[in-house]
Amino acid sequence: MSDNLPKDLQVILCDMCTEEDRKPARKTCMKCEISMCVQHLQIHLTTPVLLQTHPLTEPIALCGTTKCSQHGKLLEYYCLDDMTCVCVSCAIEDQHRLHNMKTFSTAHKELMEKLNAEQQALLTKTDDVNVSLEKWEKSEREKISRSSVRLVEAVTSLSDIALTSVQSSVSARMVAIKTSKSSMQEAQKEKDTFRFLQMYSQVHQDLEKAKAVDLRKGLEPGSDRDKLVQEIRENGEKMVKQAGHFWGSLLTLVDPENHQELVATSSDLIFDPQIFGPGMLLSEDKRKVFYNSSSAQCTATLLIRSTLSTPNFQRWMVSFSQDSDWIVGLCDKQSAKNVMDGPVYGLRCEDNKLSSLTTENEDSSDASVSSTGLQTNVMTPTKKKPNVFSALLTQNGDKAAPRPEALEVFWNFVASSLSFFSRTGQYQREEIITIKAIPSNWDLAPFVQVGKKNAQIIRQNPWQCTCGKAYQYCNNRYIYGMGFQSSRQDYCSCGALLGGNRITEVVCEFL
Repeated sequence: MSDNLPKDLQVILCDMCTEEDRKPARKTCMKCEISMCVQHLQIHLTTPVLLQTHPLTEPIALCGTTKCSQHGKLLEYYCLDDMTCVCVSCAIEDQHRLHNMKTFSTAHKELMEKLNAEQQALLTKTDDVNVSLEKWEKSEREKISRSSVRLVEAVTSLSDIALTSVQSSVSARMVAIKTSKSSMQEAQKEKDTFRFLQMYSQVHQDLEKAKAVDLRKGLEPGSDRDKLVQEIRENGEKMVKQAGHFWGSLLTLVDPENHQELVATSSDLIFDPQIFGPGMLLSEDKRKVFYNSSSAQCTATLLIRSTLSTPNFQRWMVSFSQDSDWIVGLCDKQSAKNVMDGPVYGLRCEDNKLSSLTTENEDSSDASVSSTGLQTNVMTPTKKKPNVFSALLTQNGDKAAPRPEALEVFWNFVASSLSFFSRTGQYQREEIITIKAIPSNWDLAPFVQVGKKNAQIIRQNPWQCTCGKAYQYCNNRYIYGMGFQSSRQDYCSCGALLGGNRITEVVCEFL
């Protein structure tokens, strides 16, 4: 055998021929550890005992690879769990004894079938219109061009920056797919059982890397992505109003998780009042809650209902007045009139401080909470039955998490999760917190609780109307003249509102 030839061109010679006339080997006996030509192979083929107990393979250079390094015995089995060849002692005595063991021939057949199936799945992925780098770029450019009809020439340079950066990232990720395809093709061409099994572990690793590739997730997190996002934002702020759509589409391309286009809450969602304080009013379309300053106490609990059939998720966006306290999340329908009497999962804002609310399940497993850039303090129960836990949300150590201008809520039924996002613009959103593992054994419904518990009304006493009449405030009403002659009406005889004008403001509304 010539050691200078490439591996695939090396010729294995018969070990039983004389040195002067060594012929090319036809088979290699794994047990005898010799390679044999056609003539010397006959004894193995014609002797029943040898044919049954001596495994033959295509000619290979053995170099001691047929024996177990630990026990010195012939490698006869393949461990599917560890993806390695083992001897009989490994299979029945040592660390592989409880693993899934197969003979070489069986393992070769099963793994080849598995590899063929994985190849088909990967081909489906690579045949997708967005996988080809050229097709991917063409598709993304078409999406951008649809929203850039009215843009000036300066915007084009911004799109090139984003596309070039993401294209480089996608191109790098496609290397794993190409490597896996090449590795699988080499394995499928290999007819020899032993060689196939020896190379399968690497093929499997390449395949797992290729399966993990996501060509749509944009740039990898890091300073490069953050720098590019910041550059797009700064340039976008200088563009005319028509450029906003184009700017947003680029942010979605680079960082899709944190830059979803702002979409209004579905029109089928409405508020269903469960508790409505005297200072609260509901709009005719049941999508806005008003507060009237004539009442000091202002509290309302409202379920969020859909007039249509519910899909596998529900999403809504709400905004609140700056001086209101609120809770948004999920509560048990049976305890909607007093949400803390039942299970609660949500986000609470009290005195401009954000905290999460979770409930201990009956099987003592808690819903888990994850947040982006936020920390939570040690949970403390707010009520024993059920065990509702509150956790203060902080940023950068002990700094309170900022109150969101607008709140986006995403309830994923399938994943049993509830996510909250702060919306700060058409395309910018930041995750506040995600509550996971919400149990399905309760009849939960989305709800909003809003209130102005510390509202104070300063009434002039006496109060004088512009017509000259003077009124005294007593027993929750204005009195003119003698108390026994007073009227319960809210207006003066001249038509003016008693006590002066009162403020009505929106405290909660769907966006």
